Amino acid sequence: MALKEQFSSRWGIILASLGMAVGAGNLWRFPRLAGQYGGTFLILWILFLMLWSIPILLAEFSIGKTFKKGVIGSFSSVAGKSYTWMGFFITVCTLGITFYYSVVTAWALRYLGFFLSDLGNFFSGQPTLVDHLTTNPNYLDEYWTNISSGNKATVFLHSIAVILGITLLYRGIQKGLEVANKIIIPTLFILLVLISAIALNMENGTQGLDYMFGIDVSLFKEPKVWIEALSQSAWSTGAGWGLIMTISSYSRNKEDVTLNTFISGFGNNTASLLAGIAILPAVFALAPSSEEAISYLQTGNQALTFTIIPKLLVQIPGGVLLSVIFFIAFFLAAFSSLLPMLELFIKVLGDLGLTRHRSALRAGLFCILFGLPSAYSLDFFSNQDWVWGIGLIISGLFIIFAVFKHGPSKFKKAFIDQDSDFSVPNLYFSVCITFNIFLGAILIYWWMSQGYSAYPWFDANGNWNLFDVYSNASIITQWFFVLLIGVILNKFLYKKFNQS
Repeated sequence: MALKEQFSSRWGIILASLGMAVGAGNLWRFPRLAGQYGGTFLILWILFLMLWSIPILLAEFSIGKTFKKGVIGSFSSVAGKSYTWMGFFITVCTLGITFYYSVVTAWALRYLGFFLSDLGNFFSGQPTLVDHLTTNPNYLDEYWTNISSGNKATVFLHSIAVILGITLLYRGIQKGLEVANKIIIPTLFILLVLISAIALNMENGTQGLDYMFGIDVSLFKEPKVWIEALSQSAWSTGAGWGLIMTISSYSRNKEDVTLNTFISGFGNNTASLLAGIAILPAVFALAPSSEEAISYLQTGNQALTFTIIPKLLVQIPGGVLLSVIFFIAFFLAAFSSLLPMLELFIKVLGDLGLTRHRSALRAGLFCILFGLPSAYSLDFFSNQDWVWGIGLIISGLFIIFAVFKHGPSKFKKAFIDQDSDFSVPNLYFSVCITFNIFLGAILIYWWMSQGYSAYPWFDANGNWNLFDVYSNASIITQWFFVLLIGVILNKFLYKKFNQS
């Protein structure tokens, strides 16, 4: 009997876990949210790392390590036959993110190509970005609008990003995922430190640091800040995605659950803080005044990373070359997180009896097709980011349910503490798991009750407001549809994913 694929060493799985966690969410999503809410958001975000993300990641890692299956098979094994539909929802939720996450990777490639061309213009004496910004200060904003809405090149590069990922994963875990992350992750951290140092040495750059860590107590009353902090922790660390469950299914039998989880969680938050330190001071360094910098940040602009960083870099000697390096890093960060998302799908298809090669090809085709709407429309992209970003709270609750079904202390002893060099206190794990059941439910209700759309449920004509980007109707409809399919197919799914 052939040996199952697994990582070659502890560092292999640690780097894969960091690659899963450290990605575009750190360089693109986190700075936008930290810019909107400052230190208030940071406090809640760190709180939720310890309260929400770490306990869920501990559970996920141990489940994958124990059962060695994809998300649906592993989840149904630990939660029981009747709850296979929950594993189905977790899988679809992560796929929903994968379909638009590849578009972020495509944006990184577009900007990398842009600055490589700009570098060529610099050496050939042609007009560069500096010249364009001199005559048109909104040049980069216009470029962003162009590539993020209905641009054929973005659609093409979305497909290329998926194909590149599938090509690597086609080779297997050790030759593909493990080798890639040994290069990507150290490079990314070095570049983040470099960019942060540049930003802080710009005039007024330190004001951005003051703003980032400044606390506005009144924001603690805003439910959206709590929801954003929780969803960002889940979004960025991978808690509730099923990704760490997939990665750990390739772990060695003696792998340390607790150590790997803490390295992944704190490594992710370190990368996020470095990205925030790089980008927010840059805003203050470039804005005409502090008031305008704060005003810009509080709009929550999706393009923050794609406009501010280039404007920062081109103002310093060698800035065009540094821009190329930054967007290489951004692409590698996005790509390192895209890989385990694709691997999750490959692993699930493999549980159905398909060979790895066939699973990889089918996963790639599926992701290319279902990512097209987000590549064409920024509104569709934003809707999916909102629906499935918040959906991760539902996924997290399902994993918490699986733990609670066994009893937190018994689950920890049976699954988490095996082969661990150190152990978190039973009280900490039990309290977090129990409290998170109420926390997740309350926050979702709290968020829904606010209504972040002019017509959260019904439009002006009284129709179900399905197509509004941020309507509750759109979100509930998509969640309900996936849950309904999972419940209807529950027995079928259990049988299919537990054949071996």
